[in-house]
Amino acid sequence: MKSSVPANSYDELPPSSEILSQIKPDLRVAFLLLEKFTLAPVSGFVETLRFAADKSFRSLQIYCKWDWMTLTDQSVTASCGLSVNPTTKFDLEALKTNYDYVVVAGGLLTETRDPSATLLEALLAIHAAKVPIIALCSACFVIGNTSLLNGRKCAIHFTTREEFSKRFPLVTTVIDQKYVEDHGIYTCPGGTAIDLASDLIRNHCGDIRARKSLEYLLVDDSKNSDQTESSIDIEHTSSYDNTIVSQAVAYMNQNLSAHITLNEVAEHVRTNPRQLHRAFIANTNEPPTVYWRRLRLEHARKLLANTSTYITNIAIECGFSDASHFILWFKKQYGETPYAYRKRRHEVEKLK
Repeated sequence: MKSSVPANSYDELPPSSEILSQIKPDLRVAFLLLEKFTLAPVSGFVETLRFAADKSFRSLQIYCKWDWMTLTDQSVTASCGLSVNPTTKFDLEALKTNYDYVVVAGGLLTETRDPSATLLEALLAIHAAKVPIIALCSACFVIGNTSLLNGRKCAIHFTTREEFSKRFPLVTTVIDQKYVEDHGIYTCPGGTAIDLASDLIRNHCGDIRARKSLEYLLVDDSKNSDQTESSIDIEHTSSYDNTIVSQAVAYMNQNLSAHITLNEVAEHVRTNPRQLHRAFIANTNEPPTVYWRRLRLEHARKLLANTSTYITNIAIECGFSDASHFILWFKKQYGETPYAYRKRRHEVEKLK
């Protein structure tokens, strides 16, 4: 007689390794652990990923994937004494191409005040490859030594603000925010880093995955679905010091489905298209057309993942003139068609 196993059972058999190897996660994160790193923000971050990565509770890396690295490929010891072994070798080329984010986990200042030249060169190369870097806890000191934060904002713990400001006077320090993103550099002063992780999950995997993590971590998600859907984009706009860019990005986010031109965007922020273009290149390293298209494609991917809306309707809702135009740009951005992306997500759901 065959036994019946509940769909949400912890004893449920996982999909085969062959099936899992064909799954393309929506969010890929590399953790680079420094000696004497602080455990709390790292554990909070990865546990948020873990709950979002699998529809049930088997900790399968389906929607989210993460790896542990160290500079020496040897184990490191957290500030609390816990020893952690890397799961994969430190590979700069892989960090530049195989991950959506690289998390640098710092801790005791004795290990982050004067980082090695190897680490600094690697971070500069990762940033040049346009892979966002996340600095947890005192890793902001490491990033500060690269000069990537010069002229930028940095979220810092109040206990180290004075020393950080003396060492890096060109950086604007912030002590009243859980994290700050500025030009591809995220700084998170400590705590649990759950808010940062959940916002990244919401942006890449959709609101359902983000809310699942917060629910099972017993974190009160006070944001409603309308606010959360675009929360990380709103966070981004606040990091641009240029008023033209900040206002233009906010206007773009408010008009993702509108068929308005860049001339109208420029008019809204009281400038002309040429000045708008220059401002975006200087502040985002992208022309405004590319930036706006990326915002629309990100919104479309959320709709594909979380709704059953027809692809043609999604194309129109996200501001594209027709479905073929939308499909073309979606494939260029994500390497697969909208139909293939939705089909893959549906097949993943059937594995649960």
